Amino acid sequence: MENVWEGERMRVLNEQEQLFISRVLEQKKILYSIAYSYLRSEAEALEVVQETTYRAWVKRGSLKDTDRFAHWLTRILINCCKDELKRRKRLASPGPVPVSGGLQEMTSDRKLDMEQALNGVKPKYRQVLVLKYYRDMTLSEIAEVLGKPEGTVKTWLNKGLKQLRDKMRLRGGLQDGHE
Repeated sequence: MENVWEGERMRVLNEQEQLFISRVLEQKKILYSIAYSYLRSEAEALEVVQETTYRAWVKRGSLKDTDRFAHWLTRILINCCKDELKRRKRLASPGPVPVSGGLQEMTSDRKLDMEQALNGVKPKYRQVLVLKYYRDMTLSEIAEVLGKPEGTVKTWLNKGLKQLRDKMRLRGGLQDGHE
């Protein structure tokens, strides 16, 4: 009888593993783009996505509402990115971190201009812009993921958009009156 229970437990665990893997795979592109927006390095973004997957697997029992999986996973990713940025500061590299050519999907000059302009936006504003426009999250969802009041998120979004507009104007990417 004990073997029957053990077999059933293994079957359920395998189903949970498959569900977890499929849900993470559904999020992989957006996770990568968020990680890249923080770290500005393809290799480090990929490593952080891998670390995020590991941490999520270890902490999967703490997820109470499975409908919130994407938000929960995004929060873990942001924490991993912040950990990596702290690690970078501790190592205090002598020069600027090299920026790779950008996301593989970026093909047009306009997208490249946008990516470069986004580089110049303060990180706390950039994270709100990425979550809002790359992730299509609402302001209340962003506030929940970042653990900040919704008013703060609105302010950061507006300041981030202003910085982005200014950067695009300097690059010639925006014409006056065509915002």
